[in-house]
Order: sequence, then C-alpha cells, then structure tokens
Amino acid sequence: MLTDAASLYAALLAHDHRFDGRFYVGVTSTRVYCRPVCRVRTPRAENCRFFANAAAAEAAGFRPCLRCRPELAPGQGAIDASTRLAWAAAQRIEAGQLAEFGLNGLADRLGVSDRHLRRVFADAFGVTPVAYTQTQRLLLAKRLLTDTTLPVTEVAMAAGFGSLRRFNALFQSRYSLSPSGLRQANPSSAAGDGLRFELAFRPPFDWPRLLAFLAGRCVAGVEEVASGCYRRSVCCRSLGIVHTGWLSISLGNRHPAIAVSVSPSLVRVLPMVLAGARRLCDLDCEPQAVAQALGPLAAGAPGLRVPGAFDGFEIAVRAVLGQQVTVKAAHTLAGRLAAAFGESIETPFAAIGRLFPTAERLAQVGSEEIGSLGIVRQRAIAILALANAVASGRLDLGPAADVPATLAQLEALPGIGRWTAQYVALRALGWPDAWPSGDRALITSLGAASAADADATADAWRPWRSYATLHLWRRLSDSTVRQGEHA
Repeated sequence: MLTDAASLYAALLAHDHRFDGRFYVGVTSTRVYCRPVCRVRTPRAENCRFFANAAAAEAAGFRPCLRCRPELAPGQGAIDASTRLAWAAAQRIEAGQLAEFGLNGLADRLGVSDRHLRRVFADAFGVTPVAYTQTQRLLLAKRLLTDTTLPVTEVAMAAGFGSLRRFNALFQSRYSLSPSGLRQANPSSAAGDGLRFELAFRPPFDWPRLLAFLAGRCVAGVEEVASGCYRRSVCCRSLGIVHTGWLSISLGNRHPAIAVSVSPSLVRVLPMVLAGARRLCDLDCEPQAVAQALGPLAAGAPGLRVPGAFDGFEIAVRAVLGQQVTVKAAHTLAGRLAAAFGESIETPFAAIGRLFPTAERLAQVGSEEIGSLGIVRQRAIAILALANAVASGRLDLGPAADVPATLAQLEALPGIGRWTAQYVALRALGWPDAWPSGDRALITSLGAASAADADATADAWRPWRSYATLHLWRRLSDSTVRQGEHA
C-alpha cells in the first residue's frame, strides 16, 4: 500500500494502470487534480498533493483534469477500504441510496447511527457522506456532458440535482467552467439509441473467461452473449418509480476499460446502472494483490474476475435453482421462471424481451405455480421464502450488504444451506472471501479427500477465496473434467 509522498510520486512517474483509482494527485500550480495514469506533463514533486479519492481532492479546492477525466477511474474493492462500513456506505452512495433514503435512512440500512456513519466516513475518505455524494453527482454530470448529447437540463436531473440553477452554480464554482462551456470544449461523439460510457479497470482483465462464464448461464429472454458482447434487461427502482430498459457491455477498444451502452429510458437511474455494471464485471478488483495471494493457482489465467450480479435477488434465486442440478438445467429453469412471472419489455435485441421477476412479484406466487414449471417443491418453497424476505425488507441483497448478517439470514431460510449462501456472497454480495464449502468441483480440482480437507487448503488464500474458487473451477474446466454444479 502506498502511503508516503515519495512512493506516491514514484507511482505517478510510472503512469502504471495498476495504481489507477488508488490515489489522485492535485497540482498546486494549476489547481487541477489528475489520475496517476494522466499523460500530461508530470508536475514537480513539490507541486503535488496526494488524495485517496476524488471527493477529498475537490474538497481541497482542486478541479478535475479534462484530459485524464478522474470520473473514469476504477473504484476500490472491499478489501481496500480502511473500514468495511465506510466502503459499504460509499458503494451505496454511488448506487444512489443517499439520494433516495437520506443520511438517516442510509445509516439505518447500515445498522449504525448517522453520527457514527459521518465519523467513520470522514476518517476513511476525508469528507462527509454529503460532500462525497456531491462530488459523485458533479463527476457524473461531467461524464454525461462529455459522453452524451443529453440536454443540460436532463443531465442535471440524471445526476441527481433537483434544480438546474443549483447545478449550474455548483458546477461553475467547483470547476470554473459552465456546463455548456464544457460541452463546447468537448463535443460529444455519441451516436445511436444508447447512452455510451467507458468504465475503467486495472489490468490484467480476463474478459474472454468472464464473458464465457456469463454466456454459459444466460437466462432466456433476460440475457444474451453475442459477438463478444453481454446484454441484459434491467429494472431499477428509485424514489418509488420503476425504470426499465437494457444494458450492453463489451471490451473497450482504446483504454483498459469496458464499453457500456445503456438505454435512454434508464437515464434517471444511471448511477445504479453503472454501479451494477461495475459489480457485474468486478471492475474494482486489484488483480496484482489477488495474484500475489493465490500464487501458482492464478498463474494460468491472470486477471480472472469474479462474475458479479446486476441484481442480487436474481442471483440468489438462480443459486437456489442450481442446487443439485447441472448449470444448463439451472438456467433453463430460470428462463421458465422469467417467462412465467417476468414482465415483457421492448429492446432493440431480438433475444431480450423480459425482465427477471422481482421479489415483490414472486412473493405473490404460490408454490404450486412455481412447481408447475418443473421446479421441485423444496426449491419452490425456498424461492418463496427468499422473495418474501427481500420484498419485506428483512433481507438485503443489494450493494455492500453486511456479509455475516446476510449469510446468517440466508441460512435461516428453508432450503438454503451454506453452499447456496456462500455462492450468493460470492456473486450477489461481491464478497472477495466467499468459499462454497462442499462444492464437488472444488474438492475434485484440489484433489482433496473431503470437504474439510478442501476447506483447510483454502484457508491459505484468505481473504481472496472467491478468486480461488473461480480459478479452481476454471482449472477443472480447462482440463475438460466435468465441472461441479453451480448456477
């Protein structure tokens, strides 16, 4: 971990993408802050101030560089944060929850008081949650002004500003440039029906294996993989309003980034959609740290990521459907569930026309109706229990949920054991240290005599056992041995 100014400046001189998003540099002579990969002339060391995040740089009076665009930098993962609570709060803020629930509501969802949250957050990030949110809104607006042709009024609303006058004034005071002035200086080249963005990652990034994992588990009508691109239907709820549309992800051509296209119908929930895309592709991963911890296990596939989830409830249901059946059978059952209970939507893609059913919808369904789709009774009961827990608010499967508490709640539900709960933690909760104990593929890949022996071996890979899991599954698949059941 880089902590002193000398090592931070050395990393700046290297322009190494491994450090992108890990820190930002403010230049006192220009009052501009940059990413460490910025290719402008490197400032002198005595003119540099270093910050852990963009919000801290802006709070110190620096404005974002128009060339390297700090809003495009990768984020930080759970293991990177000084405290899990501060990291969880930042994840939820970036997904729009502070705007929806307020500070008190956000604190309630994290199980702490608002005063404690402010204190922990300030210790970790150097700014208050409200200041952090303000920076995120401004950076999103800057991205929309640069990358889309949306009217300025629509940009302000999409970024979370309730007043165009407030947006213009804050943008001018913070960035010394009007929104329209920024657009004139950086005319957008966006075209077509979708809003297009780039989301950066730290290389290496094994996109082909991530895409193959998703392709093997696509739910008919909800997802597809075609021509090197992953697409899916999307449903987001914000301020009591449901927004539906589609999302498309491919590997970027110019930078270490993925290219994301979002339907215009989702413009008002862009923070949620882009945060979901980041989780799905595990873009906040620190691959060098993972490789160092896993050693030879990771050598065969550098940059392998843990496929995340756009919607935690969806993955949890699919995990239940995957119990004791093949991967193909699990996603076939998920497709039937979507066809029977998911709403239809219009998209430009022939293969995508349904939303995965929400928890609220499935909570209204009887076990007999679910069973009529070929889903055995025990799993139908588990799905209903899961849906009721999520719909009532008792169970949180959203971004940065409390992992130990969520695991305990999941295992308390009928039909959900440790394997299923750990799989949900691995994919839906984005927990880097999940370990689906008892998975036959893991035991086979390790050549272990029992699940207990496999568990003991995996202890050496803490806190990155989720990545060890993917590497073990990959290793078994690469050797053409049958992979274990995981949906």
